[in-house]
Amino acid sequence: MLRLVAVAVCVTLTLPADIIDRIAVSVGTQVITTDQVNDDIRIAAFLAHEQPKLTPDEKKKAAERLIEQALIKREMDLTHYPVPDLSEADPLMQKVQAEYPDRQSFLNALARYDITEDDLRRHLWWQLTLLKFTDERFRPAVQVTTAEIRQYYRQQVDKWQEQGVKQIPSFEESREAMEKALTEERVNQVMDRWLGDARTQIDIRFRNGVFQ
Repeated sequence: MLRLVAVAVCVTLTLPADIIDRIAVSVGTQVITTDQVNDDIRIAAFLAHEQPKLTPDEKKKAAERLIEQALIKREMDLTHYPVPDLSEADPLMQKVQAEYPDRQSFLNALARYDITEDDLRRHLWWQLTLLKFTDERFRPAVQVTTAEIRQYYRQQVDKWQEQGVKQIPSFEESREAMEKALTEERVNQVMDRWLGDARTQIDIRFRNGVFQ
């Protein structure tokens, strides 16, 4: 779950030095800043109840996730995709806050991770937007047959047996879950191919020394 990468025109010669120093990656005319990379790591850690790791490797991983989102954002702009209202993230915010005994504990946790409530809301909103867009953009291209679902079920049965599961559900009992899982897997494959193609069509540049 990652926050929206702002669209900006990179005119390096006219940017103040402090702004230039914060640019980590450029994706066409979009920029990803070091602050966005760090925020991505902090929010992901907050949601997972883990300590944030601001290491070079983790920053590179976060930057790659943000690059993918920038490519999707570009496609959304080109297709004039109608983004949901920010208020649609409210149920997700409530779900996260419900993990804490009271509101003050929630706010204290945010402060410990150096993120704000608005940061988290926009992060969740962007995640919701990404899910809706990818579902509408890539799912229609995926169709699975009964034979494919049966094969997927047999593969899952083999895994269950290796794990020592004693009560293995029948195909009919598992069919809906198997179909959903297989469809999600295929949607991810279609999206990964699209992202691979999209990366070849745009100039992506990492700023030297940012992830050292």
